[in-house]
Amino acid sequence: MTVKKEASGRRSVQVEVEVPGTPEQVWEAIATGPGISAWFVPSEVEGRVGGAVVSHFGPGMDAKATVTVWEAPHRFVAEGEAMGPNAPSIATEWIVEARSGDTCVVRVVHSLFASTDDWDDQLNSIEAGWPGFFRILRLYLAHFRGQPCSILSLMGTSPEALAEAWEKLTGPLGLANAAQGQRTSALPEAPPLAGSVESVETNPQIRGLVLRIDSPALGVATLGAFPMGEQVQIVVQLYLYGEQAPAAVARAEPAWRAWMNSRFPMIMGGLAC
Repeated sequence: MTVKKEASGRRSVQVEVEVPGTPEQVWEAIATGPGISAWFVPSEVEGRVGGAVVSHFGPGMDAKATVTVWEAPHRFVAEGEAMGPNAPSIATEWIVEARSGDTCVVRVVHSLFASTDDWDDQLNSIEAGWPGFFRILRLYLAHFRGQPCSILSLMGTSPEALAEAWEKLTGPLGLANAAQGQRTSALPEAPPLAGSVESVETNPQIRGLVLRIDSPALGVATLGAFPMGEQVQIVVQLYLYGEQAPAAVARAEPAWRAWMNSRFPMIMGGLAC
């Protein structure tokens, strides 16, 4: 991952993904509040120049921006202060390009102006986060497009090494050494989780899994582990779809929270969209 630097002082990173759908269908997923909330985080979007874009990452963790370009269904730009106090404002550009066979390329470009490298690490971190969310976007558009979503989001920490923490998370869920395409279900002592493995990420710095699930309800599950200081951060997110999704989250949350709390304390919990 490399920050592109221009003589004007503009610095940028970009990430793209090919997804199923027409430009209008893809636009609905990336440029409306309900659409974005179904694969990213709960969000609101005012679809006009001057409109507000707000993404809720957690209590007291809202990212706010203002729309500066709105060209539905192909392009919009929003500018805000996503990197915190004293940081330069950052512009986020979304582009939808049609491809043959009812697919589109979605491209996101983050850019800012700076005379030093002080913010390059933050840009790289933003860039690194998108591929995981884009996997969820692709599954959402392929299997759940237009359906309402409720999210169960849990986080915890482990003092163990990354490999050991990952085994502690995935073993009881029937996901130890999981491979793409594998059908899996959790063991009886673990919370409800069953489905098929869509992608696996394993490298020295991160572990990750994405599943298309049918238990505790139809949806997508993501599991991740990565070092953070002297701890390993554990993240579990369930994106459940359909009119019954809020009730499914309400049923599943107590078991998931208790299980995570017993294995990885410091939990943050449920978001509904």
